[in-house]
Amino acid sequence: MPLLHTYLLLSVAIIAEVIATTALKSADGFTRLWPSVITVVGYVVAFYCLALTLKTLPTGIAYAIWSGVGIVLISLAGWVLHQQRLDLPALLGMAMIIGGVLVINLFSSTTGH
Repeated sequence: MPLLHTYLLLSVAIIAEVIATTALKSADGFTRLWPSVITVVGYVVAFYCLALTLKTLPTGIAYAIWSGVGIVLISLAGWVLHQQRLDLPALLGMAMIIGGVLVINLFSSTTGH
């Protein structure tokens, strides 16, 4: 599978996971139908696409990108949709996560560049 296709699938996996996790908050312990359905479908799509990326990317690299980008996006979604505020240490920590993902993608030969 071409590397561009792999990263596209990884992006879909991350976005599906962020949607599912955001819906999980709204599902209120799986007591609300539609947010619960979105959660389950989102996680199925996310893990299927992540599994496909593992045919090309090493597990550690794929998971580092998945979790790093996911943490930042879900934090933004929580801020925008649920008014969950982030303090300076949280923002600095997320900046370090983004830095780590960039270092992996730009400088590591493990990703197959």
